[in-house]
Amino acid sequence: MTRPSDASVEMIRRLIGFDTTSRNSNLELIHWIRDYLKDLGADSELVYNDERTKANLYATLGPTDRPGIALSGHTDVVPIDGQDWTVDPWRVSEADGKLFGRGTCDMKSFVAICLAYAPRFAAAELSEPVHLAFSYDEEIGCVGVRPLLAHLAGKPIRPRMAIIGEPTDMKVVNAHKGKLSHTCRVRGFECHSSLAPTGVNAIEYATRLIGKLIEMAEDKAKNGPFDADYDVPHTTIHTGLIQGGTALNIVPRDCAFDFEFRNLPVDDPDALMRQVTDYAEQVLVPKMQAIRPNTGIEFEFYSAFAGLDTPADHEVVQLAKALTGGNSTAKVAFGTEAGLISQAGIPSVVCGPGSIDQAHKPDEFVALEQLALCERFMERLIERLAA
Repeated sequence: MTRPSDASVEMIRRLIGFDTTSRNSNLELIHWIRDYLKDLGADSELVYNDERTKANLYATLGPTDRPGIALSGHTDVVPIDGQDWTVDPWRVSEADGKLFGRGTCDMKSFVAICLAYAPRFAAAELSEPVHLAFSYDEEIGCVGVRPLLAHLAGKPIRPRMAIIGEPTDMKVVNAHKGKLSHTCRVRGFECHSSLAPTGVNAIEYATRLIGKLIEMAEDKAKNGPFDADYDVPHTTIHTGLIQGGTALNIVPRDCAFDFEFRNLPVDDPDALMRQVTDYAEQVLVPKMQAIRPNTGIEFEFYSAFAGLDTPADHEVVQLAKALTGGNSTAKVAFGTEAGLISQAGIPSVVCGPGSIDQAHKPDEFVALEQLALCERFMERLIERLAA
């Protein structure tokens, strides 16, 4: 079986040892990477959050007077809470040709291999630079990459393309769905349930709005638009959480629910959201306020990320295919930072070791063979950029 280098495995072990669950700071990890790259002669720029408890890192290996190629990934991981792990999630263990640990798949292995190859990037006479862009809080809505992109927008030179190393089995992904999610809060008027018609039942009005979302979802499933390259070939609309009421004999005053759109890149999630708000404001709220004036429906933005739709003939797609040795591309339903990066004017693809099927699960793992393929990807990149 093909096995990666000891240097890459050791780097993975080191990165997994940092508990960078999104609720925690990632600064210990980021500062370690900064110091590691500084020893190679690369100065890192840190872009902090407002509280300065987390930071993105941006570093350049090679010439600094030309755009170059960005290798990008996030440093945070999802929680292990409530999961039944049989191994220590913060210490890499190896068995059956796999490395186990939180983040081995999603996505510290890619970050680690970038760092393991950094000495070779630094030593090579590259015709154009390799940029390393590592973000925070991707897992809770692609939070960190936004200030990083704002920082890059103010630079005179920035990458001309990017490869985001989320787990794709080292296949080139040139498109993925976008996401827009909101919390809806319905405020009714409570009273004794024997007098229900004099109150405004927040749960019932919430379910009417959820019914509208279901109708919209059914319309998308029936009428599209469709893209057969996706596992689910149409935009999906989903309600995932609802809370409301206090007791059966009280007409509920409050109800809240969370819902999301997972849209094809050709579908406009803002237009879908307007259908929801128009229905609430024009149909439901007038009925509620005809009974009690101090009632209503409010929407609170929850999270969003842009879809990705890089043309199959774009240079970044062709480069990534050459680096993997493959001839095909794929589209995926899960989202990444690639959509936002591409939207910021840096054409992007997604390509990294491991399978998304292993992400976020207990006993998360990455196959050693996948890591070896990623190393070959880096070797081809060096060969291509060597002067």
